Amino acid sequence: MIDLGDTRLLIVAGKGGVGKTTVAAVLAEWARRQGRRVALVDIEGRPGLGAMFGHDEPLGFEPITLADGLTARSIAADRALVEYLNDHGLQRFSKRLAESGALEVIASGAPGLRDLLVLGKVKQLALAGDSDLVIVDSPASGHGVSLLRSPQGLLDAVRGGPVRVQAEDVLTLLHDPVLCCVALVSLPEETPVNETLETAIALRDQVGVRVAGVFVNQIAQGAELEALSLPEADLDRNQWAALTAATNFTLGRVRAQRLQIARLSEYLVVGLPALPVFTLGGLIECLS
Repeated sequence: MIDLGDTRLLIVAGKGGVGKTTVAAVLAEWARRQGRRVALVDIEGRPGLGAMFGHDEPLGFEPITLADGLTARSIAADRALVEYLNDHGLQRFSKRLAESGALEVIASGAPGLRDLLVLGKVKQLALAGDSDLVIVDSPASGHGVSLLRSPQGLLDAVRGGPVRVQAEDVLTLLHDPVLCCVALVSLPEETPVNETLETAIALRDQVGVRVAGVFVNQIAQGAELEALSLPEADLDRNQWAALTAATNFTLGRVRAQRLQIARLSEYLVVGLPALPVFTLGGLIECLS
């Protein structure tokens, strides 16, 4: 398992379809069971995150309690902008923006501003002290990297004012290897591993955030077959052929997955098996 230490912000990132949301939920529940107060954050409005804890309603901007010591919320740029304006004594202005329908336009007014508004709220949650750990279920790889790159882009474009201050503060958090790290999620297949390696390089070179490890999801549970002899049973030729083919297929899949996992050897790799019946508890037991 990755060592979170004093980490206050853990960003879960990866290619779409690799189980990133599942891993974010597993890590949140695992950290909660370790005694941490955890805030789980979705920033794309996906419906599945809360459902993993039995909450079927979509997550909103205000936090909800999923379990003792675990809250969840979804952060949208327009709501983050309203809160920012209200916190700075501009409630009347934010109300007029909301009534006019201009919030979305302003939140998207400059390249990267929308992402900075979201990250600014995430930074506030991570440093406020209301939780010990904030876990962010980030967008899929391409958008995820651009999201984390946005503060530097705005820092290069803006010379002063609150936008620059916010960008500097967010970058300070992202660049702190003690307080912030990224956990990548992949499948043990060539294309997801390729994208995981590309994302890790981009995070290091373009963002400057620490990659704490890679969670490899849906690993075939067949490694024990390498030491397994075929059973002594009264089978006809066709049955033996089918049994042998199935065994060889499973072994081939296991070996192919191992080759892909080996490509990630530069990073700490945490394997998660493909469970016949998915439960958060079942995956958490694999982390112990």
